[in-house]
Amino acid sequence: MATLGQTTIPHGAALRTIIVTGASSGIGAYCARALKTEGWRVFATARKPSDIAALEADGIEAFYLDYREPNSIEALVASVLERTGGRLDALFNNGAYAQPGAVEDLPVAALREQFEANVFGWHDLTRRIVPAMRSQGHGRLVHCSSILGLTPVRFRGAYSASKHALEGLMLCMHQELQGSGIHVSLIEPGPVTSKIASNALFWFLRNIDHENSVHRVDYEAQLARLRAGGSVSGLKPGPEVVHAALRHALLSRRPRPHYVVTVPARIGVILKRILPASMLYRLLAKRA
Repeated sequence: MATLGQTTIPHGAALRTIIVTGASSGIGAYCARALKTEGWRVFATARKPSDIAALEADGIEAFYLDYREPNSIEALVASVLERTGGRLDALFNNGAYAQPGAVEDLPVAALREQFEANVFGWHDLTRRIVPAMRSQGHGRLVHCSSILGLTPVRFRGAYSASKHALEGLMLCMHQELQGSGIHVSLIEPGPVTSKIASNALFWFLRNIDHENSVHRVDYEAQLARLRAGGSVSGLKPGPEVVHAALRHALLSRRPRPHYVVTVPARIGVILKRILPASMLYRLLAKRA
């Protein structure tokens, strides 16, 4: 099996155009700029005008996109395909947010909004791109999932559920597109340096009544971690590890359905495979 560094361009299909969503910071920002440096024509998305301007200053074609707004998805696809003559080689679905909180404290509206941003919007954008890829006979659909889409952890119910849904949806598409020249891959990172934890603080304070919850004591530790920007660990790499997996998914003749990224994520997958379920979930609960 090829390593992540051993990538080749598929015969007759030089991949050069890609949409990268959630490019305001973290994984998306790094991957958009890295791919631009590597010779790709990158169409990146963000929500804030200042982030769009920063991408444009680096020579990247940038657009507004909010997965919760179908009109913005429709406008993005129309603008990109107009600029490319109706072709697109790759899509990297990345933009998402995490809604922390115990499942019993989670308002239905908050869960619905989590799915709008992390699942339904991704589905909408993906299926709008597939016809162009079918027409040209090739394409790469890469989705930035999470280890929490494989191994759930307490107080991450909404985010974990959205990633589990994404895994099921896109793995079905992976099978349905076999023989079309279009490949589907899921990247499943563990902890990576990004703003997802600090951004999650907003959603936690907005939607979770933490002061009146039976989980109030546990939430105090969660709040301290969120306010500090997430967990601190020597095993927490930068977004370059996701870029390495993305590059393989885009350029390999045999892209993988799954790319489990970071040491903690790989450990989680191994433990899920070898431990009894009850023991696994007790262990995960202690680390939440």
